[in-house]
Amino acid sequence: MLSAKSLFQEILDDDASFALFCSIAASGESQGGWENARIAALVPDSERALAPKISRHGADEDKHGRIFNALLKKRGLDPVPVPPETDYTMLLEKNGIGLAHEQLKRDERLSVRDIVTYLSHSRVTEQRASEQMDLLRRHFADHPDIGRAVRQISNDEDNHLAYCHEELLRFARAGHGRLIQRTLRECAHAEIRIYRDVSLAVMAHMGRILGWSRAKSALLQAGIHAVYAYERLGGWRRMVSLSPPERRNALGGPASPEPEFA
Repeated sequence: MLSAKSLFQEILDDDASFALFCSIAASGESQGGWENARIAALVPDSERALAPKISRHGADEDKHGRIFNALLKKRGLDPVPVPPETDYTMLLEKNGIGLAHEQLKRDERLSVRDIVTYLSHSRVTEQRASEQMDLLRRHFADHPDIGRAVRQISNDEDNHLAYCHEELLRFARAGHGRLIQRTLRECAHAEIRIYRDVSLAVMAHMGRILGWSRAKSALLQAGIHAVYAYERLGGWRRMVSLSPPERRNALGGPASPEPEFA
């Protein structure tokens, strides 16, 4: 039976597919770490109190990148090149989701509007990250090789999502509600399309590595398109709602130091 658990187990069991999976994940997390670090350095004076939380977010992303690389090292594997069509974070940036790298490379203070845009985009992408890691946690939390990493990263992603909700609600109360809702909607519609395209590309690469049959590849492609159809019709709304999180001040302290799981 084809299931999310059996599919990931197949990827996990093969060195080449596992190396590609970890390399893609590590690359995206490292890029997110850099972006958050730059945003924290450029926060406008009126929002300097937010800078430590953004720095904490970036430190968590850097940690995740190290964890994925450590999982490779533990298996005696080296990182592999990330195919451009599978690079979720790069494609998000190219499609205008998040603040442009050219802007972040300049030593110019960001505006409050920039920070609202950053948080809105993060709220959408962290929803995806939280859901993906929750899926892995449900199936692999007790796995002897990756269980500890999955639990740690999943907890961090839940913290990131809670932080986005809390800060966006604060900005909404300050009069930025229309900007937030407009930005959330635009980002959600773009993200679901990019996620579909990246998912198709990743599955195509995995299929070649693992020797999947045409029928199996076609079934997986159909599943990815079905998820996109659901999200396009209304599933995207879960990415734009805002509610007070159960975890308050989730990024209010320093990042917890974690061994690299090697």
